Amino acid sequence: MSDRRSPFAERFPTVDGEVSVAGIPVSRLAHRVGQTPFYAYDRALMSQRVQQLRSVLPQQVQLHYAIKANPMPAVVGHLSRLVDGLDVASGGELRVALDSGIAAREISFAGPGKSPIELRQAIAAGVLINVESPRELELAAAASNDVGLTARVALRVNPDFELKSSGMRMGGGPKQFGIDAETVPLVLKSVGQLGLRFEGFHIFSGSQNLRAEAICEALDKALALAIRLAQTAPSAVTTLNLGGGLGIPYFPGEQALQLHPIGDKLGQLVESARGALPRAQLVIELGRYLVGEAGVYVARVTDRKVSRGEVFLVTDGGLHHHLSASGNFGQVLRKNYPVELAAVRAERETATVVGPLCTPLDLLGDRMELSRAVPGDFVVVYQSGAYGFTASPTRFLGHPEPLEVLL
Repeated sequence: MSDRRSPFAERFPTVDGEVSVAGIPVSRLAHRVGQTPFYAYDRALMSQRVQQLRSVLPQQVQLHYAIKANPMPAVVGHLSRLVDGLDVASGGELRVALDSGIAAREISFAGPGKSPIELRQAIAAGVLINVESPRELELAAAASNDVGLTARVALRVNPDFELKSSGMRMGGGPKQFGIDAETVPLVLKSVGQLGLRFEGFHIFSGSQNLRAEAICEALDKALALAIRLAQTAPSAVTTLNLGGGLGIPYFPGEQALQLHPIGDKLGQLVESARGALPRAQLVIELGRYLVGEAGVYVARVTDRKVSRGEVFLVTDGGLHHHLSASGNFGQVLRKNYPVELAAVRAERETATVVGPLCTPLDLLGDRMELSRAVPGDFVVVYQSGAYGFTASPTRFLGHPEPLEVLL
C-alpha cells in the first residue's frame, strides 16, 4: 500500500483488496448503488467528527451544521440529531431543514438577496433570519405584516477584520455578505422601529482555514465586535453566531487542523461573554468540517489510453459532478485532490484521470501515482463529502447526474 493511501486508510480501509466505504468494498457498493458515478457518505464518520468536536468544545457553545456543505436530506436528517441547530441559505434548504424534524427555533437563515417569498417562509416557520442589509430588514418587516407574525432577526455583520489564511473570505473589506460593522448601530435603530424581534448577531469571517491561531484570533475579534455592537442594540443579545472557518486538508503538504487551541479559546470566550453578554448563547457554524472527510466520489474507468507515452484513464465521471476536484473550471495553479484506484495492486503507474466531457478541463487527477488500472476499475476521490454534487454543473454537456448514498 502506498504512502498516499495512509491518510485515508483508517477511514476507508482495504477490504478484500479494495478501498471500502462503511466496510463495503467499492465494487460491491457500485452494484448496490446500481450505477456509477456516485457519492457515498459514511454516517459513522460524521458521528465521530461531531463527537470529536464535542470533546473539545465547551458545553456552553452550540454546534450548528451549515447544510450548504451537503444538503442531501438523509445527511441533514442524520446530523440534525447530533447537532444543536441547522443553518440554511435558501428556501429550498429551509424545506430540507424543516423536514429533518429539528425544532424550527434551532434553524437560522443566512444569505444575501433573500426573496420576499423566502422571508415569508422563514417567518411562518419561526426560524431566525440573519438579515444582510437595511433593505432586507424592511422586506422582513413587510413579510411579517403579510404573515401576521413577528420575525425573529439577527444582524449579519461584515466585520472590520478578515480570517487570515482562509480559503474563502466571507468578511472584512467590501463584501456582499452582511452589514458593514460601522453601519450596524444605525441599522439596529431600525429593528426596534420596525417592530421586529432582535436576537443577536451573526459574524462569519471566512472558511476552509487550517491554522488554529488564525481562527482563534478571528473568534477573539468577533466577540469583541459583538460586545461593542450590543451597546446600541434594542434588546439583549440572546444568540451570537461566531461563524466557523474550520478546514480540512485536501492537498499534499496540508496538515489537519488542531482542535484543542480552538476549544481552549472558546472556553475563554464563554467566560468573557458571561459578563458582557450574559444572556447570549454562543454558536459555531460548521459545514465542510463535519461532512467533508466522510465522503467519496466514485467513477468507473471506461477506457485506458496511451498518448505519446502518457497514460490516460477515462472515467464516466468528471467536473460536471465534482467541480472542485477538477479545479473549478481552470485554476491558475491546479492541485490534485487525493485520488486512488479502488483496487489496491502492487503494480503502480503514473496516470492522468479524466472524465467523458469534451473539454480539457475535465480532469480529476493529473499525472498521479496509482495502481495500474484497466477498464471496469473504479476511481475513488477522497475528501468529497462537502461541496460536491450540489456545487457542480451537473447539466454541463448533458451527461447523467450521479447518485448519492448515505451508509
